[in-house]
Amino acid sequence: MAKKSTRIVAVANEKGGVGKTAMVINLGAALVKDGKTVLIVDMDPQHNATSGLGIDVTDEMASVYDLISDEGGGAVDDVLWSTKWPGLDVIASHPDLAGAEVELVDAEEREDRLKNAIQPLIDKYDVVILDTPPSLSLLTINVFSCANEVLVPCQTHPYSFNALEDLFDTIGAVQEGINPELKITGLVPTFFDQRLRVCRDIMERLKTDERYQGLLFNTIIRSNITIAASAETGKPVVFYRTGSFGAKDYTSLAREFMMAK
Repeated sequence: MAKKSTRIVAVANEKGGVGKTAMVINLGAALVKDGKTVLIVDMDPQHNATSGLGIDVTDEMASVYDLISDEGGGAVDDVLWSTKWPGLDVIASHPDLAGAEVELVDAEEREDRLKNAIQPLIDKYDVVILDTPPSLSLLTINVFSCANEVLVPCQTHPYSFNALEDLFDTIGAVQEGINPELKITGLVPTFFDQRLRVCRDIMERLKTDERYQGLLFNTIIRSNITIAASAETGKPVVFYRTGSFGAKDYTSLAREFMMAK
């Protein structure tokens, strides 16, 4: 088992385009900048978290696919990559990970492949952050089985808000059938623009909807082009441009996250 102080958090939303991977990268980096040690596990075959941390994904590289697939059987140390920032490591993803969906269908302990594989590493970090695909799949279930908490980014847009109910239902089903220790730590608004009425309306709904009472974080991730620009350079925004709104928002999120236990 992981030591009690190690937090294992899934950043998840079944809707794409809500800033999920940006949250994985930049929350992790902000925590490291604040003195924490962080492991990011990229469980999305699109491997954006891996690339966003400055790691080039190549055909022959070892990845999380080698840990969880029946075809793999790799050692966890072989798929652990150090980033340019001490204290921030990543288990890389790869497009081959999409094939694991098919391979795991009839596999034994298919929901626990990731949890069992990374167990030897957990005690080395203060926080483990797991990225997820933007869909419900066996990869997502592996993440929820491994994690002990979920952080939910919600774009301040009606489509994203309306998708929350399905996500919360999925997490509830996982709590009942697979991982009773899993909890929702918080809901974080993303892509917020004070000038837009639709953003203000969704914020008001998040604040007043009884389903999300006690879960809404005070930190809001504002719409900020610097976050996207930093992703293109493979550098988290807190290291790319420290004075930007993006860096300030993720610094705030990291501190609020560490207080939310």
